Amino acid sequence: MGRRLRATAAVLGDEALRLFFPLAALHAAAWPLLWVAVYGLDLPLARTVPPSLWHGHEMLIGAFGAALLGFIFTAVPEWSNQDRPRGPVLFALAGLWSVGRLVGLVGADMLGALGALADLAWLGAIVVFLAFTAVRQRALGLRGFLFWIVALWLGEAATRYGFLTGDLHLAKTSLWLSVLAFTAILGLALARITPPITNRILDPDLASTPFRPHPGRRNLGPILIATAMAGTIFGASAAVDGFLLIAAGAAFMDRSAEAFIGRAFFRTEILALGGSSALAGFGLLLVGASRLALPVPELAGLHLLTMGGLGLGVLSVFAIAGKLHTGQPLGLELPVKGAFLLLVGGTLARVAAAFDPTTPSITGLLHLISALMWAGAFLVWLRCYWPFLSRADKPEEGSARG
Repeated sequence: MGRRLRATAAVLGDEALRLFFPLAALHAAAWPLLWVAVYGLDLPLARTVPPSLWHGHEMLIGAFGAALLGFIFTAVPEWSNQDRPRGPVLFALAGLWSVGRLVGLVGADMLGALGALADLAWLGAIVVFLAFTAVRQRALGLRGFLFWIVALWLGEAATRYGFLTGDLHLAKTSLWLSVLAFTAILGLALARITPPITNRILDPDLASTPFRPHPGRRNLGPILIATAMAGTIFGASAAVDGFLLIAAGAAFMDRSAEAFIGRAFFRTEILALGGSSALAGFGLLLVGASRLALPVPELAGLHLLTMGGLGLGVLSVFAIAGKLHTGQPLGLELPVKGAFLLLVGGTLARVAAAFDPTTPSITGLLHLISALMWAGAFLVWLRCYWPFLSRADKPEEGSARG
């Protein structure tokens, strides 16, 4: 048994996605179920920080944070043609990430400083790695990721400071800015991932590149996200915030138009990547509409943005990269396709709960349905991909490039 565990650990430590994607999936599945079914939307040790802020923080920095670690430390070495971090480095980062999650598991305000130091350390490691790679390899294309992860680090630092000092307005505002930073990172990631995957689907032999994305869409969403963040930071009115968020949402909705590539549009990979942009965009539109005093609950837009846009984007990366980096042909099995439906269904159930919070029995049922479907999506993915991720099969040379 010990030999088998060591062999599995060696495989997981060989590439960041093999370690961090399963961690992200487990956390994404377990946390909402604990939050809804066990804690009853409360946390046992939360005293100063409202449980809802802990919940949002743990989903963003916890589940999506692990996905970010796996993505950056796998994709960036590939894009810049350098050796990827392995073994002790990856397990050390996983240890830091885990410290923050143990603190957030019960909302332990008294251990907030420990959790803050751990989370800021692994986020800082991503910043240092990106900066070093960009300078050493003269990889100018990494500047966007570097900018937004620095913004995410600053947002996390401000959020944790608000947690520690009891400045809940600062904590809430900073957490929202972190959501926007993650959304911008999603936009950059989709800009890098979508074209090669689309071309691989249109021409499996990779003899041509029939799909060429519109250059104006590449960075429009992140740029408008930056504008919306500037409005929040410099104290723009709610109406100005609303219009800026609507503009950013429109950019993400426009980005989803690249999914219309003929009959191949109905491939799950294309639908998922395009759907991630669309749900993120629609979520931003709803938040913007709420801030313009329209009868739309902001919480509905927030969950459509995070669970729908970010969640679908993360699951798409899990499914696509998990295939290409373990020597599997592109193409998703029926259970994985079902996982995408579960995630979208769970998102819609949570959005519906935000639209009708006045009936506790119905709202509670919708929360439970949402948590079960969301957890099911990530557990199905993990069940299907764990055999590939935990064994030492190597992809063919260049099979994961793009």
